[in-house]
Amino acid sequence: MPRQLEITYTRSAIGRSERQRRTLEALGLRKLNQTVRRPDNESTRGMVHRIQHLLTWREVEEGNGE
Repeated sequence: MPRQLEITYTRSAIGRSERQRRTLEALGLRKLNQTVRRPDNESTRGMVHRIQHLLTWREVEEGNGE
């Protein structure tokens, strides 16, 4: 099964650069404590790495009901 990343927006982007805020938006994160699932690929990993101080994440299997 393909792997996915479960990404949770945990720290506010107030006072952060426009680039970091746009990265949050590109991941589909708009509200604090919101969680999304995205494919585990280089693009997603790069975005997560760029704003890792604002997020928590974990790897999950697609279709896993966790």
